Amino acid sequence: MASYDGLGSSGTGYGAVCHWLKHMKLYRIVLVVVVCLLVLTFTLYSVLVHEELNVQRNDIHRTRSQLFTFEDVSPLKAADLKLRIDEMLRMKGTVSLELRDLESRRQKMQSDIGLYNQKIDELKQELARQQTELDRLKISVEQAQVAQREAVLRNTPELALPRALFSDSLPPKARSIGADQSRACKMSACFDHSRCSLTSGFPVFLYDPDTTSVVSEGYDIDGFLKTTIKQTLGYNAHLTTDPKKACVFLVLVGEALPEHEVLKNNRYNTPQGGAERIQPGVPSSIPLSSLNATRLRMLPYWGGDGRNHVLLNFARREIGPGAGNMLHGQSMDTGRAMLVQSSFEETQFRLGFDLIAPPILGPPGGDVWQECAPMLPARRKYLLSFQGELHGQNGSVTTVAGPHGTDDTESDMVDDFIIEHLKEMSTGRTQDHFMLQFECIPATEQRSPSNLRDWSLCGTDNSRKSVLKESTFALLLAPGSGSVSSTLLQARLYEALRAGAIPLILGGDQVQLPYAETIDWRRVAISLPKARITELHFLLRAIPDADLLTMRRQGRLVWERYLSSVQSTVDTIVASLRSRLGIPPKPVPSVVAHSVFNSSFVPLKSDPVIDTEPEESLGPIEPPYPSPAYRRNYTATLVQSREIWNDWADPFALYPQLPFDPVLPSDAKFVGSHMGFRPIGKGAGGTGKEFGESLGGNYPREQFTIVMLTYEREQVLMDSLSRLYGLPYLHKVIVVWNSPKPPLEDLRWPDIGVSVHVVRAPRNSLNNRFLPFDAIETEAVLSVDDDAHLRHDEILFGFRVWREHRDRVVGFPGRFHAWDVNTLDSWNYNSNYSCELSMVLTGAAFIHKYYTYLYTYTLPQAIRDKVDEYMNCEDIAMNFLVSHVTRKPPVKVTSRWTFRCPVCSVSLSEDDTHFQERHKCINFFSKVFGYTPLLNTQYRADSILFKTRIPHDKQKCFKFI
Repeated sequence: MASYDGLGSSGTGYGAVCHWLKHMKLYRIVLVVVVCLLVLTFTLYSVLVHEELNVQRNDIHRTRSQLFTFEDVSPLKAADLKLRIDEMLRMKGTVSLELRDLESRRQKMQSDIGLYNQKIDELKQELARQQTELDRLKISVEQAQVAQREAVLRNTPELALPRALFSDSLPPKARSIGADQSRACKMSACFDHSRCSLTSGFPVFLYDPDTTSVVSEGYDIDGFLKTTIKQTLGYNAHLTTDPKKACVFLVLVGEALPEHEVLKNNRYNTPQGGAERIQPGVPSSIPLSSLNATRLRMLPYWGGDGRNHVLLNFARREIGPGAGNMLHGQSMDTGRAMLVQSSFEETQFRLGFDLIAPPILGPPGGDVWQECAPMLPARRKYLLSFQGELHGQNGSVTTVAGPHGTDDTESDMVDDFIIEHLKEMSTGRTQDHFMLQFECIPATEQRSPSNLRDWSLCGTDNSRKSVLKESTFALLLAPGSGSVSSTLLQARLYEALRAGAIPLILGGDQVQLPYAETIDWRRVAISLPKARITELHFLLRAIPDADLLTMRRQGRLVWERYLSSVQSTVDTIVASLRSRLGIPPKPVPSVVAHSVFNSSFVPLKSDPVIDTEPEESLGPIEPPYPSPAYRRNYTATLVQSREIWNDWADPFALYPQLPFDPVLPSDAKFVGSHMGFRPIGKGAGGTGKEFGESLGGNYPREQFTIVMLTYEREQVLMDSLSRLYGLPYLHKVIVVWNSPKPPLEDLRWPDIGVSVHVVRAPRNSLNNRFLPFDAIETEAVLSVDDDAHLRHDEILFGFRVWREHRDRVVGFPGRFHAWDVNTLDSWNYNSNYSCELSMVLTGAAFIHKYYTYLYTYTLPQAIRDKVDEYMNCEDIAMNFLVSHVTRKPPVKVTSRWTFRCPVCSVSLSEDDTHFQERHKCINFFSKVFGYTPLLNTQYRADSILFKTRIPHDKQKCFKFI
């Protein structure tokens, strides 16, 4: 019973546990199990750690004894252990060597991988370059196809210098015409055009004045004239010694003087009383002509009637009233010959047939700028000046009548009124100063008898020059009625223009001025009828300074080119006759580009060192394409005759191209006149891609030539040439070798894909930079220094800008002339950074080839001499020349201000002496020109889309410009 109770009690406890577990939550059970496991784990860890420490302490004390015991017991096993240790050490060394070898191999492989990666990058760049090249070739093929189609469809010939066609016979004999028919001569009736083909070049034959005389007995032609006329015509390209080819025949008939007067040389003496040979029965007031009509008709090529003959009668030593007119008062028969002289009567002058020329008052030739006065200031000391004395009938001095004068003729009354009004104007209440002298003090020498009223000159040439240099206007009074022109009037015009005084011709509606067919005298002189005398002062005061200086500049231009010397007078007469016939002048001579290498030497070639250029298509690869030349041989003198004679003042030569050629309207490129044009996107326009494929613009396609001046810097030159490889639109490179030493024979010249002409310079001169070499076959010339480093995109952008400004200097480094604020009387050359510039240095600039001709042939020699003296300033001289011709400033492109060559030695431009010389150059050039032609500009040219946000699928014109 007791046992059952105990069992029951025990069962009751188990049941309780089960009951507790049954009612216990699951997470509590998990928690209890985790705690039990943790306790068990820590207990085992403690036991193990305690045992390990006991073992380590026992091993420390037992290690050595066990080893000795092992050695004592088993010595062979110990030796074996040492061998094994040595073997392990050898294995360790071997493994180390293998590891080092593996490391070196790894490094080599890494280096190879780097090289291969670099090569991959280079191949990628080359692929991109070749892709660009392929695109350019595709464009080139397309443009070549266009050029081929144009050649097939062309219906107009390519004009060039024509083959000259000459007459092959002497003028045939014809019947003489009478004096009445001679006075009625016109070009249509009295000139044989069959001897003057349009392609003849206008050959001119001069009768030798030393062997062929047409003057009367007792007379002789001035020896100075005979010598200088022969000499100056010898320099003229139209002179021929073959009379069969001649278009016109020139006969020097004056100035003829009595033989006892020829030995004298007083240019401004008027004919003396004994100078005239009086024949019985002829009134002494009428001088006899020095021309012998019989001798004239006996000229070997006179042809019976004198057609195509030109009689030259120059006044030089006798310029008084009535001088310069060898037919004055005569009815001599000169046949169909033209007459060139400075004095004509109304009944004698044949308009459009005869020619008025100034008297010969200057030197034979050469620079004449020393004779001229500065153009500034615009308003001088005297507003108006005049020095003269009126001579009337029979050479008597006409006295100045008072307000109530007693002169009977209307002409006398008008002249008296004019003189009185001028006197009142000069003495009136005005701030203007006048220098008006109507009587010569001291009195002039006795004049020869003359029935012509005219105003003689007072004083000497120097005294009149000193007055005119201080005069704003110079008064010229027309000769008496019945005269179209007088030698005195022409002499006054010559002296006024030389001194920079603006001619004011009172009675200008009665007279003719020299070369009036071609020279626009309205731009040079003020011509008023005598009836305007009362409004004269008002008119002079109303003219602004800008117009004063414009007329003064134009007057000096006309004087220098057409009147100043014997050479200019003779050349102008020939050019006037030629222009009257519509015949173009002779081509301007080019400078032959002699190679620095002899004919048997072949220079060594090398591959160019290619600089990394922007990965953009800048233009197609084209074969050499020279600019078409001499295409306007017969139209330029028609369409632009006024500009040729009055703006450019250069009618004496025919140029292959001009920077002033007319521009076609935009639609003409697509309607009928498309030959040669390459519009952007075929006319649809476009951005960078289309822009790079074509030149576009307003002119047909063309290329440019690089002219590079160098002096003993071979490696610098080679580097510069290498950088030109692959440059689009480059026609050729001309290297002007300025050194007297030839290039080294082993010098390797880079093959840049275009011709490189190395030209031997005649001497070491910076002027050689602008020689018009015949090897230059393009209008565009890029003048560049041998150390200038220009990117391809910069060069091409400059070329595109120049195509729109062909008459200007377009380039990169800008400079300006600054007024010296300390002295207030001179200019300084300045290269500092400025927001205004007036020059672009030709060390990196585009110019038109036309300006190389002007620089070489028409620029005053004194300027080129100064360039040689300083070995400096040729770029300033070119800027002066272009601004003088165009009256425009240069155009600067891109942000470039200067160029530095990292491998070059210190250049001359960094020397202070260099700048001092350039200061002097600007002031000297201004003195030669008479003013400073440089003009300021405040902008530069960048491409249209520069700094413009465009869609991602479009390209800019240039990436960096």
